[in-house]
Amino acid sequence: MSNPATPPAVGVLDERPPLTFPPGFLWGAATAAYQIEGAANEGGRTASIWDTFSHTEGRTVAGHTGDVACDHYHRLSDDVRLMAELGLKSYRFSVSWPRVQPGGSGPANAEGLDFYQRLVDELLANGIEPWLTLYHWDLPQELEDAGGWPARDTAARFADYALLMADALGDRVKYWTTLNEPWCSAFLGYGSGVHAPGRTDGADAVRAGHHLMLGHGLAVQALRTAVPQAQLGVTLNLYPVTPISDSPGDADAARRIDGLANRFFLDPILRGAYPDDLVADLAKVTDFDHVHEGDLAVISSPLDVVGINYYSRHVVAAPVPGEQPEAYWRDQACWPGSEDVRFVTRGVPVTDMGWEIDAPGLVETLRRVHEEYTDLPLYVTENGSAFVDEVVDGAVDDVDRLAYFDAHLRASHEAISAGVPLRGYFAWSLMDNFEWAWGYTKRFGMIYVDYDKQTRIPKSSARWYAEVIRRNGLAAE
Repeated sequence: MSNPATPPAVGVLDERPPLTFPPGFLWGAATAAYQIEGAANEGGRTASIWDTFSHTEGRTVAGHTGDVACDHYHRLSDDVRLMAELGLKSYRFSVSWPRVQPGGSGPANAEGLDFYQRLVDELLANGIEPWLTLYHWDLPQELEDAGGWPARDTAARFADYALLMADALGDRVKYWTTLNEPWCSAFLGYGSGVHAPGRTDGADAVRAGHHLMLGHGLAVQALRTAVPQAQLGVTLNLYPVTPISDSPGDADAARRIDGLANRFFLDPILRGAYPDDLVADLAKVTDFDHVHEGDLAVISSPLDVVGINYYSRHVVAAPVPGEQPEAYWRDQACWPGSEDVRFVTRGVPVTDMGWEIDAPGLVETLRRVHEEYTDLPLYVTENGSAFVDEVVDGAVDDVDRLAYFDAHLRASHEAISAGVPLRGYFAWSLMDNFEWAWGYTKRFGMIYVDYDKQTRIPKSSARWYAEVIRRNGLAAE
């Protein structure tokens, strides 16, 4: 790596025996297409909802866009070389739908496909397993103009796109994720409007969530036929939801938010049904007439793996009459039917996003999914933290991020010891990038990116993570 930083004192792996992970544990890092690729108008790519959103005044911090981002489109080989130097066993990336299928319909764009074919080939040449995510929020703008995810037809278009990618990469890619964090796509994109496409309608958010899952199911069925050897899954962002007290009101607030944040997706995908209490909670928002006969059977098509993105815990309280709720997110409208629930901060350490640091919550989440929902192999497909980073003498000593990773990897090991079939961990993120509505003001990367010069500096956390991978373990406490 260039410009190596000196690992801080917590990196004592050379002095104590490691806390060993199972053989074959898949160590990786993750990114998303719109956040790193740039080249927004090159190679036949057309606009996505995030291009439109970020170019709309007032939608992102300082008007930042992903037009250039990390310029990964032009720096593919250098970035793969950095991954190899880290010793990554897998790289989770997403495909830009409008890059490979401009407009969201019709034939594949050969130039767009070539980029991902080259990426996959270089990863494999460096011994890095490609982990492909079909959808990380960049819906082609033409499909949004036709109704977006609240429109049923978008699910069918997604399955067609999945087949295009299977035809191009099915012989080389083993792991396929359909959707990344459909909660964000539905409830932040169509409920609160703080994410693209910026719509604000609770009923649309619920319909979008259903059609995202329907698209997932249709894509799984299509991929199962086209690439029968593939490992197919979905990635959900999940949270333990805790009431601030044991009062009945606070407990009900936790039940409601758990329904929207977690069970809205877990139950249809892994149980083939919506929870009755969730349907009742949403009765004032929608009558669920968008759910057609046979949908839930499609949505619950058998999977091979389940991906879990974990960042924090939700702590909630019952509404107080006459008081404005304290929002964990920037707008309570992402909780349709439960906008009055209060999200409570507890005074514990937080990241630069304001998210509470709660590593035990990862253990709770992993155990819950395994014990209540499925015996399938689980993967932590994202886990990471934003902190303010500073370059000093050509190095970035990000001790807070390193400590965050350390704590959450210990939590991962604890979950494995409790019987959870956790098979891998992907750090978010490989490099600093366009952080959606926050633009370039938040840094999650293990690799520092100077956006003006497009230089990369591996941070202390990157060097530490490389050693964890090499040892397949952590230092003893």
